[in-house]
Amino acid sequence: MKALLIGATGATGKDLVNILLQDPYYTDVVIFVRRSSGITHPKLSEVLTDFDQLEDVSGQINGNVLFSCLGTTLKAAGSKEKQRHIDLDIPLQFAEIARRNGVPKVVLLSAYGASASSRVFYSKLKGELEEGMSRLAFEQCVIFRPGLLLRKNSDRLGERISASLIKLLNGVGLLRKFRPLPTAVLAEKLAKAPHDLPGGKHIIELTEIFKF
Repeated sequence: MKALLIGATGATGKDLVNILLQDPYYTDVVIFVRRSSGITHPKLSEVLTDFDQLEDVSGQINGNVLFSCLGTTLKAAGSKEKQRHIDLDIPLQFAEIARRNGVPKVVLLSAYGASASSRVFYSKLKGELEEGMSRLAFEQCVIFRPGLLLRKNSDRLGERISASLIKLLNGVGLLRKFRPLPTAVLAEKLAKAPHDLPGGKHIIELTEIFKF
């Protein structure tokens, strides 16, 4: 099984790369990155990519499954327009090329509450991406909707505070379904989806991820 991955330098993406390289189910792992990840492994290939010129690497977007984990924050992007480009336009164009090249499966990292009709900008963005992926009619389309993620050595103050608060509430039996999800655990779920699930569309909601 040859895996393609965008978003390999993000927190979940990094964990996913490591898991794919260790999983014998995947014989080749191709990551598309702006700059080298510094990882060396016999199964790993890097494609240095200008994500605004995806057609330049279209010939290398060939494989058995696409893992789409690309995303950013509004703060990092600098504007809603730039975040929309990174979180929606680029992943969708990449997936369109993959489907055109015959890639049969896609695993999409979305978010809790994703809905194209949402009034919340981020939720609407992810909902539009889900709808776009679904329209491409992959033979298998698996969408994960996690909530708060626990990133190793996170430098996001708000994220650390939220995680601590939710953990405290979990400890007294409240908000258990919203308990923070370590990125390494999420990556394990993403990696096993293509070989554990049948064809068709699957949406793995927040409450189901821990049990998957």
